[in-house]
Amino acid sequence: MSQKDVRSKEVVMSYIGALDGQRYEEALELMHDRVKIRGPAGETYGKPSGFIETLRRYRGKYDVKKVFVDGPDVCVLYDLTVGGSQVYMSSWYKVRDGKIASVHTVFDPSTMGPPPKEGPAGSAPR
Repeated sequence: MSQKDVRSKEVVMSYIGALDGQRYEEALELMHDRVKIRGPAGETYGKPSGFIETLRRYRGKYDVKKVFVDGPDVCVLYDLTVGGSQVYMSSWYKVRDGKIASVHTVFDPSTMGPPPKEGPAGSAPR
């Protein structure tokens, strides 16, 4: 694996580790300000903060199955557990300048439902 491959993988796995550990500000720091994010139904996010806020409400736990790396491209196959339900997902990341520049995630959205509503003081219900 080349040095670029190693660095790209480190960035993505640090991001996933931050999300898994509910360290959302740390995950946000690993994303470009103009990150392009596309979900399974073609939905997009204009700002990384909006995407991170959605992930914060889900509070998912990651079980990474396989990681493929080709230069700046990193593909991760994983199970995401949210509220007792497990969903198989694939996310394709592009890393540029040490940060995530794009994310394209594929999964069956009917298996997750909408994110939980925020509770008082901006906290998500448990």
